[in-house]
Amino acid sequence: MGYPQTNMIYIAHRGLTTGPDVNLENRPQQIEMSLRRGYHCEIDVWYINDKWFLGHDFADYQVPYEFLEQPNLWIHAKNLDALYVMGADKKLNFFWHESDSCVLTSQGYIWTQPGKPLTLNSIMVMPEYIDKTVQNVLNVECLGICSDYVEKIKELRCD
Repeated sequence: MGYPQTNMIYIAHRGLTTGPDVNLENRPQQIEMSLRRGYHCEIDVWYINDKWFLGHDFADYQVPYEFLEQPNLWIHAKNLDALYVMGADKKLNFFWHESDSCVLTSQGYIWTQPGKPLTLNSIMVMPEYIDKTVQNVLNVECLGICSDYVEKIKELRCD
C-alpha cells in the first residue's frame, strides 16, 4: 500500500460488497472471495489463547496467522492481545478504535468514522450511516471508502 493515489481504494466492510449480511460477515470464504474480486477488506480480528479468530462481537472463525498476511487487508483489532501481538509485524495494516473520530492505522492511514472530516490519506468509513443512498460518496476526495455497499459505491463513482 502506498500513500494517496489516483484510484479510489474500495474496502469491503467485513468482506461484504452488496449490503449487510450477518451470515457472511467476517467469514474467511467471504473475505477471500472479495479479495479475489479486487476489493480490499476490513476484518475484525481476535487473539485468544494463542489462536487467531475473525468475528465482530465474538471470536467466530479460527484462522491461521498467515490469513492475516494476505495483501489488502485492513485489520481491526478487537481485543488488546490482538493489537499487541500484531504490533510486532510491520507488514500488517491494523488499527484499534472505539469511539474516536479517526485513528491512524499501523501503515499510516487515517481510518475516519462516518461524517467526520476527510483528508487525501483518509478512509471514509460506512458512508451509508450518514446517507442511505450513499450519494455522499460522489464528490469526496479521500484515499478509500469502506462500506457494506462497495459494489454500488464503485458504480456510482464510475471507477
